[in-house]
Amino acid sequence: MTESQWDKLLKIKTTGRDDSKSNQYNYPYEPTPYEVLERLSGSGYISRKNVLLDYGCGKGRACYYLSWQCRCRCIGVEYDDRIFKAMVKNRKTAVSASLVEPVHIKAEKYDLPAVVDRVFFFNPFSVEILQGIMEKILESWYNKPREILLFFYYPSDEYVAWLMSVHELMFLDEIDCSDLFHSNSRRERIMVFVIEERETGDGSLSPFTRRRK
Repeated sequence: MTESQWDKLLKIKTTGRDDSKSNQYNYPYEPTPYEVLERLSGSGYISRKNVLLDYGCGKGRACYYLSWQCRCRCIGVEYDDRIFKAMVKNRKTAVSASLVEPVHIKAEKYDLPAVVDRVFFFNPFSVEILQGIMEKILESWYNKPREILLFFYYPSDEYVAWLMSVHELMFLDEIDCSDLFHSNSRRERIMVFVIEERETGDGSLSPFTRRRK
């Protein structure tokens, strides 16, 4: 189906790009292609048992699609006033509205709820902001250890290099999306990272590393 047909099915309006408030730290609004969301929903990593957080959710496409397809709860965080209003307006008509919670706040200021165990990023902001967000995610994880999966669609080399340096993260999988757009770009993929506890030699549970001071 086309983008417009998907929007019509989900009873939302999310098409189009908006870079009116973009800068070196916050990137333009551009909805995740539905083909990519289809591939993510079919990966088996998200189910009705999960609560997914979409950082830089824009008008809410990922939230409304994944909550409809996977039946998971979704929280969409967006800082841009005008785009957030579009997200809220979509919630009035969306078929999966009851499963979606819009939150109007800067991503780096948002405290990750203890129920969140899935996190989605579509290149919404700079590595500098991502670093602050990761501190929030890890703080939530240390307060309540649990498996948290992080999905990064269309990650830049800078993103990947930094993510690979975070001791608490383990690279889990890569969902190739290059065939969807006949592209040779290495960025057409969803990289999956995990934060979780694992057994030690004595059978007890511990994080990958001790918490850094």
